[in-house]
Amino acid sequence: MKIPILPGFQASSFKKYLLNTGWIMGARVGSIVIKTIVSVFALPNYLGASGNGILHYPLVLVTFFTAASALGLDSFVTRELLVAPEKNGKILGTAFCLRLIAGLICLPLIFLCYLIISKIAPTPPATPFTYIAIVSTLCVSQAIHIIDCFFQAKIMGKISLYAQVGANLLSAGIKLTLIYLQAPISIFIWSLALDGVILAIFYTTLYQRVSPGLKHWSFDWQLAKNLLKKSWPLAFSSLAILIYMKIDQLMIEAYLGENTLGIYTTVVQLSEGWYFIPMALVTALFPAIMHARKENLPLYEKRMQQLYQLMSIIGITLALFTTIAAPYIYQYLFKPEYYTATPILQIHVWGSVFMFLYVASGQYLIAEGYTNLALIRSVLGMVCNISLNLIWIPKHGMAGAAYATIITYMCSTLFIVFISKTRNQGLMLVKALFFIPILQKYIFISKR
Repeated sequence: MKIPILPGFQASSFKKYLLNTGWIMGARVGSIVIKTIVSVFALPNYLGASGNGILHYPLVLVTFFTAASALGLDSFVTRELLVAPEKNGKILGTAFCLRLIAGLICLPLIFLCYLIISKIAPTPPATPFTYIAIVSTLCVSQAIHIIDCFFQAKIMGKISLYAQVGANLLSAGIKLTLIYLQAPISIFIWSLALDGVILAIFYTTLYQRVSPGLKHWSFDWQLAKNLLKKSWPLAFSSLAILIYMKIDQLMIEAYLGENTLGIYTTVVQLSEGWYFIPMALVTALFPAIMHARKENLPLYEKRMQQLYQLMSIIGITLALFTTIAAPYIYQYLFKPEYYTATPILQIHVWGSVFMFLYVASGQYLIAEGYTNLALIRSVLGMVCNISLNLIWIPKHGMAGAAYATIITYMCSTLFIVFISKTRNQGLMLVKALFFIPILQKYIFISKR
């Protein structure tokens, strides 16, 4: 069967990247479907809004630190593996050690953060400290996930599919079994920590089968310094992004209680469930975009514009679909106590349009070496989101948090319009948002 290609991509190269994209998308879709069934529907209905809020609070808090402990290494490790494949063991071993050390350092910081929140929040967290301690082990188990960079560099999206879907199937099976056995919430907390261990086992097992193995890993101080020097802006940028994506949940718990957090969590999961799409597409197409940058700058610009337009189309389509489907989702798939989330989801999901474009433009900043600029726009987004939530959550509740999300994503994405060296890319984002390239092409064809 002949595969249609996008303009600007060579047929052979496009098919290669499309195939890898297919495997990556397959992994993400499989993972998302499994997680959605269990985490978004089964668990909330079993635990109730209050129990769901208590379960997700430690996961949200620890997520900030797992992002920090990842050190922003993924993109640079993948690039190093592409440039020097003969040093795979040294590159992966060094990155693993760095992430492991960072994870261990994060553990006491998590505990300190929880204690500070308990002192300054309007109401203390309903989630006990022991739950935070259990889930914090994810900071350590995530270190071995650096293996995924090897799979991406070798265009082994199929292996990622096996690892992620296999781990999520096992994890989902465990949680469904716990629901059947009517386990208490404390056991589900342990299952969250177990998720990281299961995925680490899958990654390690599959890596051992397609490579020389972990025994060839080694640590190199000079390489560690180079990786940290390049990646630290992305590490802080990733942390800032997660803060403004997740901080609203902590603030909702602080101002409105764990019951409201449990309801709002379903909104976030349903809305952000689509975010795997831009991440998978960009991850798969990034090598092609980088190749064009080195050999053909006009083609590079063309590919970036096409990528932005693709993200805009997908984001708006999914937002429209979710807006229409929201009442039916909550009516038929959730208990009545969750029905108040329907209008909140219809608001929150429109932030995905800007998030799709944010992910795509983030790859441009990496390609051009503007990692400091990526950090600045992430920090500005974090400040914007925290400020808006502080004002709107007490006044407007969950709706205030949803509107704050949209405005934050929009400002963060379009920030590059106001920087001279990135203004051209920013204008390309605006054009994609309003379908200007498609309209121009349609008008041109009509005139002919």
